[in-house]
Amino acid sequence: MSYWGQLGFQDAASPMMRQLIEFHDHAMVILVMIITFVTFMLASLLSNKLTMKTFNENNTIETIWTIIPAMILLTLALPSLRLLYLMDEVMTPSITVKAIGHQWYWTYEYNDFHEMGGDSYMLPAEDLSATSPFRLLEVDNRLLLPCNTNIRVLVSSEDVMHSWAVPSLGLKVDAIPGRINQLGVFIDLPGVYYGQCSEICGANHSFMPIAIEARSTEDFTNIVQQISSDS
Repeated sequence: MSYWGQLGFQDAASPMMRQLIEFHDHAMVILVMIITFVTFMLASLLSNKLTMKTFNENNTIETIWTIIPAMILLTLALPSLRLLYLMDEVMTPSITVKAIGHQWYWTYEYNDFHEMGGDSYMLPAEDLSATSPFRLLEVDNRLLLPCNTNIRVLVSSEDVMHSWAVPSLGLKVDAIPGRINQLGVFIDLPGVYYGQCSEICGANHSFMPIAIEARSTEDFTNIVQQISSDS
């Protein structure tokens, strides 16, 4: 999760977020090069006193400053479009989870494990503990998901627009009443990942956090079997 003074992204816990960070670094390198070149050219123009009143046109220079920016845009557009289509792709899922937004909490439903899921409310400050210490981010019912598994998340809402977002996993999808949006999730590192509703959905908009607890496949299977036997 993020911390005070952090300037970069949260640590990636999914292949998609890792590729998003790599594309960001790629774009920043190009941007710094362009800014450095333009700053150098402006400084040169302001500092030298050379003039050429008879200089009207130069087809070679005009060709160069048309082709080079076009090539730079291609180096940005092609990986960007690739990531855009990859983020919209949902692989054959092993598990399907439904996330439904309410004012102001989330409800999770497992299509394959009906005993699991339920409402997820923000945990009050007086109920925080050593295992769940984060104020305004911890919930009473985390969404339990397995690692190294293709997961489909169906997102909708029952009242107003919400947005289900978990930055460290590269997830963000709108929850719209009367519509079901879907996204693919693949978590490759176990841990607890936090997010918040990213749509201004009302007075308590900032108090409907998202907490995903990622377990290994063996742990997840054992927990599902235990819950099924208890019920």
